[in-house]
Amino acid sequence: MMAMARTLRIVLSLVMLHFLIVENHATTITEAPAPQPQGSNNHTMNGITEGSLQPQECGPRCSTRCSNTQYKKPCLFFCQKCCAKCLCVPPGTYGNKQFCPCYNNWKTKRGGPKCP
Repeated sequence: MMAMARTLRIVLSLVMLHFLIVENHATTITEAPAPQPQGSNNHTMNGITEGSLQPQECGPRCSTRCSNTQYKKPCLFFCQKCCAKCLCVPPGTYGNKQFCPCYNNWKTKRGGPKCP
């Protein structure tokens, strides 16, 4: 009887943890900033500066960004997550994060870069 109660407590704890994670993930997705208006003379920076992309443009930009890595799946996953939040992807396949401060400054819990 004691083992059954213990198992029930563990299962309930796991279910509650699952709902907390799902709720946290749902609020993270909806926190994308509003796109910033761009001047008419800024055509060369389209997609590079923060807020200059539409959400549907993230896939192709991230495919280009992750084209030279050997870790394509994780790179694409995190790039698309960062693009959805920041609405920009830095130019090139590596570096250049200064063009998109949101992309550059989003960190993991350990303090490392979240966006590739």
